[in-house]
Amino acid sequence: MGMMLTWMTSSLWSAVQDELIDLLDRAGRGDRVAFARIYERTSARLFAVVRRVLPRAELAEDALQEAFVKIWQRSAKYDSSIASPMAWLATIARNQAIDVRRRFAERLSGLSDELDDAVPSGLPSPAALAEISDELRALSHCLGQLPGDRREMILLAYYQGFSREELSARFSRPVTTVKTLLRRSLIVLKECLDGRG
Repeated sequence: MGMMLTWMTSSLWSAVQDELIDLLDRAGRGDRVAFARIYERTSARLFAVVRRVLPRAELAEDALQEAFVKIWQRSAKYDSSIASPMAWLATIARNQAIDVRRRFAERLSGLSDELDDAVPSGLPSPAALAEISDELRALSHCLGQLPGDRREMILLAYYQGFSREELSARFSRPVTTVKTLLRRSLIVLKECLDGRG
């Protein structure tokens, strides 16, 4: 019984691989229906590959979407003598996830640099507030120029490490709106600290 099950599993897997080879060949010739079928057959498995690199679901979804764009663009180059179709697809998905992770880290680093330029580094502990420096007084004054929700957003994002997604949920606003508000608030803070605000 065990040998029969192994043979059936092996046979089924071989049929799936053969189908994917055929679908990739057709997609490589511009067949959108074949490409849609590749997506249906492999997206769940490729999403699992991507999630191992990107635990955050929204980043993993972006990476998977970008991976399928690359799969569409490169399907004509697929060679079954070099790699099995699933190995080839998984490699593209994993590499795309790594690219997304790298871009995300660079974006965060860029925002941190922007904040470092605009805001003096470090906030004092509550005990040190009595001896607050001129720079921190200026920062406090400039933060006071922001509307309450934007001031809270800046403090949560840059001093408590809230992600844009967490801010989106907390303030009931789309992530894109949160990104825009953070960027505009940083510009206002920088101008204020430079004496132009």
